[in-house]
Amino acid sequence: MVILLAVFMTNLDLWIVNVALPAMGASFSPGQGNAITLGSLSWVLNAYAIALAALLVVAGRAGDRIGQRPVFLGGVTVFTLASLACALAPDLWALVLARTVQAVGAAAQLPTSLALLLATVPAEGRTRATRNWAAIGGLAAAAGPVAGGLLVQVDWRWVFVINVPIGIATVVAGLLVLPRTDARESGPLPDMLGALLVTVAIAALSGALVQAPDWGWLDGRTVLLFVAAVLSGVAFVLRSVRHSHPLFELDLLRLPRFGTANAGTFVFGVAFAIMLLSNVLWCQEVWHWSAVRTGLAMVPGPALVPVVTLLTARAAQRFGHGPLIAAGGLLFAAGMLWRAGFASASPDYWVDLLPSMIMSGVGVGLALGTLVAAGVSALPGHRSATGSALVNSVRQISATVGVAILVAVVGSHIGPSSRQEFRVSWLLAACLSLLCTFVGVQLTRGAARDRAARTATADNAGMAHSRADVH
Repeated sequence: MVILLAVFMTNLDLWIVNVALPAMGASFSPGQGNAITLGSLSWVLNAYAIALAALLVVAGRAGDRIGQRPVFLGGVTVFTLASLACALAPDLWALVLARTVQAVGAAAQLPTSLALLLATVPAEGRTRATRNWAAIGGLAAAAGPVAGGLLVQVDWRWVFVINVPIGIATVVAGLLVLPRTDARESGPLPDMLGALLVTVAIAALSGALVQAPDWGWLDGRTVLLFVAAVLSGVAFVLRSVRHSHPLFELDLLRLPRFGTANAGTFVFGVAFAIMLLSNVLWCQEVWHWSAVRTGLAMVPGPALVPVVTLLTARAAQRFGHGPLIAAGGLLFAAGMLWRAGFASASPDYWVDLLPSMIMSGVGVGLALGTLVAAGVSALPGHRSATGSALVNSVRQISATVGVAILVAVVGSHIGPSSRQEFRVSWLLAACLSLLCTFVGVQLTRGAARDRAARTATADNAGMAHSRADVH
């Protein structure tokens, strides 16, 4: 229960902050002439995602070296204190800094929480425990928009204050009941310079995309950020290839199904991030709905995700990952095309938003978790932890890129006249989702080839055995 509470807190924060984002911008804008731009505000989301992506592997390895219990409790403590700092932030950039520290705490919690959970249950209960751990994300997704809307009605700072009592209770209970786990590794930590390089690469790319609408695409500052992103990205890849303990073991991407599934995770993650933030901005900035009404409007999509995931578990075992991913990509694309076709500046939830939320929610339930499962299942057993960390990092990177692309498309100032820009973003999300469908088709074909190869091998072995019997 202690572990699940902490995981719920971390996942809830992801959804609450999206709903609260417009209120934060209004709070930090003292006058119309000094209004906070959407590009600047997007760093509240992106600073968290970038730091989390860069530190997941480092924190996971630290848990193996130091012990899962102290790293987990340290992560909860850092996350709780950073949440308090977010609530007290005097300006936007103080909030962005506190969000970065929050990500440090989240990175320490996520890899260690499942290891601790499995250590507290007998072997026969581990499958159920793992499902409960995964289901927490779906529960937080369903509760997050409504909780965020209600808290913003009081003050957006309460979306962070709520983490403080939960964090304190988790630390106190954890000290009393969590098992003491031994360190399992004594080797070096992953490449810290690599972590810095990948952080610079993603941050520079995001900065170029979100600032380009204000600075200009050919402005020297924009060009400089693009160049910095390319150079640091190339340096990161080269260092990862040559380092004895790289941050991301990129050679794993050469495994056909793992590399393909991660490509699908990335493109679908970008589309998902575009959808999530665009719906919040549309409701609050175009339809001028309150945060609580927006939160209630967002519920159907995320609420469907855990339901669909649970109901299709047997289908994934029977038909494989590929068909579910392909179907999920098609449904998500249909939801985005529906929005592009029916979105109107005049609020019409039942015709405009709700059908799109239902289609995209089912699509996410079919595709996102299945992509992760397809990637992890393609790994050899002794590389599962490393590969899982890479998959989760890819998800965070895709979220950052998705937010940055949305800001680049719709611009910094949103209103009823922004309908065309939103349509472009939804069409882009639909195209990315169709690429994910192609990934599902490729995984289906690969699975069919694997089955055919296994059948041929078995037949050849049987024929050889028959010939041996004859002789």
